[in-house]
Amino acid sequence: MSRGRRRVHDRRILALGIPALGALAADPLVSLVDTAFVGRLGTTPLAALGIDAAIFGLAFFAFNFLAYGVTPLVARALGEGDTGRAARVVANGLVAAVALGTVVTIVLQVGARPILDLMGASDAVAGEAAGYLRIRSLAAPAVLIITLGHGAFRGHQDTRTPFFITLGFNLVNLILDPLLIFGAGWGLNGAAVATLVAQWVGASWFLVLIRRRLGLQFSGLEPSELFGLLRVGRDVVIRTAALLVTFTVATRVAAEIGDAEVAAHQVAMQLLIFLALSIDALAIAAQSLIARFVGEQRHNDAWDVSVRLLQLGAVVGAGFLILLALTRSVVPGWFTSEPEVREAIESVWLILAVMQPLAALVYVWDGIVMGAARFGYLAWAMVVSGGVAIAALVLVVPFGWGLPGVWWGIGLLNVVRATTLGWWHFRPAGFLRPQLEGS
Repeated sequence: MSRGRRRVHDRRILALGIPALGALAADPLVSLVDTAFVGRLGTTPLAALGIDAAIFGLAFFAFNFLAYGVTPLVARALGEGDTGRAARVVANGLVAAVALGTVVTIVLQVGARPILDLMGASDAVAGEAAGYLRIRSLAAPAVLIITLGHGAFRGHQDTRTPFFITLGFNLVNLILDPLLIFGAGWGLNGAAVATLVAQWVGASWFLVLIRRRLGLQFSGLEPSELFGLLRVGRDVVIRTAALLVTFTVATRVAAEIGDAEVAAHQVAMQLLIFLALSIDALAIAAQSLIARFVGEQRHNDAWDVSVRLLQLGAVVGAGFLILLALTRSVVPGWFTSEPEVREAIESVWLILAVMQPLAALVYVWDGIVMGAARFGYLAWAMVVSGGVAIAALVLVVPFGWGLPGVWWGIGLLNVVRATTLGWWHFRPAGFLRPQLEGS
């Protein structure tokens, strides 16, 4: 790749990645503010919010295919010059978002209390949580429309619009939170109403801009196209579920080791997720650019940008390694004042640091494979990787490997993921190889 082409690709990657990073960071930051407001109400409302957040996380994780799946499908259609198909992909996604969101709303409205009981909530906490859960469930279609909106605009190689919309509706939430929680005296339900209003503002904003800028084509919709999108959803759900199960097993093993260890594990996991968020911006750029180039039959560009993304991912991962290594004696103390927990965090800190370069490559490869629309392979690779990691994790307690053993197991997950995804990418007859153009 010449220096000139590298600069062109870098500009494209940064133009997509920086706004995407802003959008990815906005929601977690606002959630922290939400937690701070509710925390002032007392322990019971805060506990209720925590349980509700876990329920919503589980309820919506399955539908992230509305972003991950729609992005490459739209980008590839545009690359092939088929704007009608791109518009139909978005329309099908909208149908799926509204239908699935409505189902989630009904399930949470009807089953709020049994679900909370299943989560182990006490009567006092469940009483607070049920109201919040039912109010926020009314925003389920809005959440999925927002998810679709991200995918649609990313497919059009526009991450600035989702960033500004995300910033806007989260600002609405920040303004309404204190007014409704404290001013109106609605407490935890006020937080739910604030989020409900904000998410419908965001969904409406996305719908208006999708219609004006991208187009929606409901005429000529075919069930086969909708089912195709749902098949992508199936593969993404399998991939995400395999990852979630692996992390759940890791947490369970940490809990068996001891209270201090599971507390330290939670801190390390949150750091891992936060760092992964930064790399996801590169993965989003990969989804959009790879799909567009493949659609345009520009396989040399698809290959070059995939390699460049991996290079940038490795640099960012190496930067994280250095940062974590330098802050080993400082940062753990930010999260706890308990000596046992801090010691446990420090015992896995360097493992967390060492895995960052490889983890960064894995996250970028995820985006590359999604951009190539090889969702079935991605699901298979994650199931295999998770299975190998779980096989190692179940040996941690019997062999007395402690919390470091848990984190070496998580590291093994990334090793197997890198092996399977790297093989797909670099194999001689690989889908993205320039030889496909006869070059």
